Amino acid sequence: MKGKHLIFLILLILAADQALKFYIKLNYYAGEEHVIIGNWFRLHFVENEGMAWGWKFGGDWGKIALTLFRLVAVIWGSFLIRDFISKKYSRGFLVCASLIYAGALGNLIDSLFYGVIFEQSSPITQNVARLFPPEGGYASLLHGKVVDMLYFPLITNAHFPSWFPVWGGEEFEFFRPVFNLADASISVGVIVLLLFQNKLMKREEEKMVNTIETSTEVSDKNQVM
Repeated sequence: MKGKHLIFLILLILAADQALKFYIKLNYYAGEEHVIIGNWFRLHFVENEGMAWGWKFGGDWGKIALTLFRLVAVIWGSFLIRDFISKKYSRGFLVCASLIYAGALGNLIDSLFYGVIFEQSSPITQNVARLFPPEGGYASLLHGKVVDMLYFPLITNAHFPSWFPVWGGEEFEFFRPVFNLADASISVGVIVLLLFQNKLMKREEEKMVNTIETSTEVSDKNQVM
């Protein structure tokens, strides 16, 4: 698979991720929610200072450390994907690696720049953030919050059975996390790699060798017969 195809895939995911985040930032106030399909697909604007799926990582210094880690990971990933291409890994593996890379880059952009270019949105004042406000953004470089909006509450207003350990009788909801396209891209890439790693980790040369060996074996049998 050629590098230009992977670059196109990465840019496509990145453009879709950032376009949706910009739309939400410029049209929703923090905490605003709208039902899109039925009751199970909603756009719910939340921001988080941590990792994917809203996980957090230790305060102000933790935020800086996480952003810098993302930056190093994306730079390293650029060289890693180029190495995968040169070593002719399978197309499926390269696509999964590109999905993970594009997702990491998408969330990195939020962390690096969103605090500088966007105004703070508050659920109390219900203000919609402005882009490049005259008084400056809500945070400095490296301190931007990741924008999440995709919400799929497939099961709501349900309760655990009374006999259920720890949470017996308590209300639960499935699927609770609010995420973005970058999170989804990372998750799909990782899950597919884990499920099909034996097949996807093979390089094109290995497939060709296996094909040649199989063909030779069949030819030898035909000659003996």
